[in-house]
Amino acid sequence: MENKLKRPIHESLQLVALGANVPADGETLQHTLIEAVKAIARMGFSIRAVSRFFQTPCFPVGAGPDYVNAALALRSPWDPSQSLAHLHAIEADFGRERTQRWGQRTLDLDLIAVGDMILPDATGFHAWYALDPALQAKAAPDCLILPHPRLQDRAFVLAPLADIAPDWRHPVLGQSVSAMLSRLPPDDIASATPI
Repeated sequence: MENKLKRPIHESLQLVALGANVPADGETLQHTLIEAVKAIARMGFSIRAVSRFFQTPCFPVGAGPDYVNAALALRSPWDPSQSLAHLHAIEADFGRERTQRWGQRTLDLDLIAVGDMILPDATGFHAWYALDPALQAKAAPDCLILPHPRLQDRAFVLAPLADIAPDWRHPVLGQSVSAMLSRLPPDDIASATPI
């Protein structure tokens, strides 16, 4: 009898932010995100929760039309770097071209956090977390940084995450998603409007 071992589902919950501000194939942005969720499931991710969709202003201001954002909680059979590679492949299938940092996009899939992992390590995380704001738009890491070093600053990430993982705690800052969202300026919070 042959012993067939299944690859285990990754034990830690993976949090993914979705966004789009350029229609793919003439469809609505909401349609793009719905189809992206289906593509993520077909890829082999096990989706545990999907947030509401939110309309949010383009970031940075003036870089393009408004976004539709959402968040997913999922598990996968892959380590975080492999999961990110699969997410990038899905982005490419939706016409995403990585030509400009923080530019317009047909689909953006960001691996925001994986359980309480800190990658590549605490020193690497802190270097990106403390990066001078003037350099943030120019510099891109050459490895996966987890948790995402800007997540605590962005209502367009935190508002959808609060729908599906309000109690997830940032492993460095020690704050829950709900707490991080509540600490943002009121105008930032109000800018993430459920659709």
